[in-house]
Amino acid sequence: MLLLPRALHGARGALALTSLCTCLLLTGCAQQAPAPGGGQRAESRTESRADPTGAEEGRITESKSAEGNPVEGYRARGETRYGRPERRQDPPNGAAAPGVAGAPVEASLIREIPGLGPVTRADIPLSARQALVVTGEGRNSPRSGVALYERNADTGWQPVTNRWPAHNALRGWTRDHRASDLRSPIGVFTLGDAGGRLPDPGSRLPYDEDSDFEAPGTGFLGEPLEGSFDYVVAIDYNRTPGTTPLDKERPLGLGKGGGVWIHVDHKGPTQACVSLSRTHMVELLRLLDPAKRPVIVMGDALALRD
Repeated sequence: MLLLPRALHGARGALALTSLCTCLLLTGCAQQAPAPGGGQRAESRTESRADPTGAEEGRITESKSAEGNPVEGYRARGETRYGRPERRQDPPNGAAAPGVAGAPVEASLIREIPGLGPVTRADIPLSARQALVVTGEGRNSPRSGVALYERNADTGWQPVTNRWPAHNALRGWTRDHRASDLRSPIGVFTLGDAGGRLPDPGSRLPYDEDSDFEAPGTGFLGEPLEGSFDYVVAIDYNRTPGTTPLDKERPLGLGKGGGVWIHVDHKGPTQACVSLSRTHMVELLRLLDPAKRPVIVMGDALALRD
């Protein structure tokens, strides 16, 4: 107990007691206060989300290839493609729809397509949000693997399918394709037109059903080619986009080949095309979306790492 002299009792004593208590309280706060700079301050950071490819929109490599077809050219069907009205396009360059805000993402979380080097990535147009990647086992090999990727505005490229086995040309790949060289073209090409001998299985691309999608004869291993063109997707190498895959126009000249497609696999090498199992062709037709500006990235593994 604190004892005070009798002289301090009364009003003056109460005043003295109040002053003393205030002094003791101030001394205790000083002991508990943190040292200057001892606290932490949270800071927000917004990472740049520029397109990971850094490519110019619409830039396409000028690779070459050809797998010709003895069929008639495209027959005009009015102002719409294959009698279908044009579809509304999504916002370009992978942009979010108006009014949808994307959260900042760390740069380390933005994914690139595995196996592609900077030169190949730069050839993918900024507008492309789907990429079918065909990776050959070797420069001279007719075997390859295929996977579809989609680009998200926030996180980059993500796989949509597993790796599908495929065939390419008998002699492998080339950067300078010529007609009948039995090599598939290396490069990045747009995909915008489909068709086949059988009815449309649910394709989002304009689909041309026509009996002229015939594949008579046998392949390099003696396998029957019948049914190979039941479903096809035209690769925009030396052709006019927006026409049926049967169109025979060759903007680069006949010597550069043409008629390079993705089609049903006949269990053997192709002349220049890429072939997938019937099941995977149907799945691909249902996945490729013209609003996402799909492209095909194709070549042997070493070439794609450039």
